[in-house]
Amino acid sequence: MLYKKVVKRILDLLLAVPMVIILFIPLIVIGLIIKFTSKGPALFRQERYGMNSKPFLLYKFRSMTNKAPVKANSDFDDITSYVTPFGMVIRKTSIDELPQLWNIIKGDMSFIGPRPLAETDSKVLSLRKHNGADQVLPGISGLAQVNGRNNLSDEDKAAYDAKYAAHLSFRVDMLLTVETFVSVMKRDGIFKGTDIDDAGKDVVKHD
Repeated sequence: MLYKKVVKRILDLLLAVPMVIILFIPLIVIGLIIKFTSKGPALFRQERYGMNSKPFLLYKFRSMTNKAPVKANSDFDDITSYVTPFGMVIRKTSIDELPQLWNIIKGDMSFIGPRPLAETDSKVLSLRKHNGADQVLPGISGLAQVNGRNNLSDEDKAAYDAKYAAHLSFRVDMLLTVETFVSVMKRDGIFKGTDIDDAGKDVVKHD
């Protein structure tokens, strides 16, 4: 498919490169605020698994304390107790995801696709291998993110990821981009236990 193999990558670069240039100073300022308001580095770096289940180093702004345990978000009973005050702000606005623009430029990720997961989400990673969801580049946002994000079960996450991979197209990516902005504005599913709406349910129809 031409869009999947060529056009999608070109569009990612056409958007990511200008964004990095325009946001360079704000990104530096955000990093300094993180550094001066809590202990630890400004960036959170972690090995994640992407296309064809290959590992790569993902970048995010650090939003949690340096004493937070390393485990999947869904495994926390109360993840907010480990989130810093400024971390709460950048999580609710999804600003913490902005360093992943560098991952997009490098070719590790796309703007839209299944979220790149760490070994702590081994069950979802395994399900993705079996259902074909790992055959596309992971993204900053995707079908699972606009359908509940951290409130979804492992099986539902993998199912949404597989559905996206099977229906990947320019139209689907554009619809999911719009849905992502809506979800960010409404702050849906940022933490486990928050309300889930029906965002994204019509983006990809059931087979």
